[in-house]
Amino acid sequence: MAFRYAAAVDLQKHELRASDADRDRIADILRDAMAEGRLTAQEHADRIDAVYRARTVGELEPLVRDLPAVRRAAPAPAPLDEQPVPGVVEKLIAVFSSTTRRGRWRVGARTHAFSLFGSVEIDLTEALFEQRLTVINATSVFGSVDVRVPENITLRGNGTGVFGSVEVRALEAADPEAPVVVVNGYAVFGSVEARPKRGKWVQDLRDRLRKEFG
Repeated sequence: MAFRYAAAVDLQKHELRASDADRDRIADILRDAMAEGRLTAQEHADRIDAVYRARTVGELEPLVRDLPAVRRAAPAPAPLDEQPVPGVVEKLIAVFSSTTRRGRWRVGARTHAFSLFGSVEIDLTEALFEQRLTVINATSVFGSVDVRVPENITLRGNGTGVFGSVEVRALEAADPEAPVVVVNGYAVFGSVEARPKRGKWVQDLRDRLRKEFG
């Protein structure tokens, strides 16, 4: 009876819908494995593609079954006024194709951009920010992810390039209440770039937000 119960619990676990946190955890393990030489660039690309296509926890676990799982220290919490607002995570995926997000659109708290032999362009110069902090996690494998922001917001970021490049041109806004965009980049034989777009400004940030959402 106990064996049947344990098997039923394990089956339910594998059938659970995978969350974005689950996918991020698996992607981190794969990233470390390639950096340590346990996976080739092509193996990493194939598994990362499977990560972002997986729907259940059961589909994710086989992708790292042959790899050591590294326990990561929890990051220090962000200041209260810069913590992301919970909500829907937008996903921009380009596999042997191109994906572009531009124009007047509402930016969520988190965006995942993934490029495999393709290109992703994220243009925030006319976007509407619903929260102060916006986080963009960008992964490029034999492709490119380009992020453009207005010149009067704060842009921060970091990243890792493996036979690739990650460039985030940091920018601090004069207005302490201006939106903050953080780009976390990872590139394998590809590129991730984030920079201000010259001549593009978000005008009257507080008034604009009040008019749109107030």
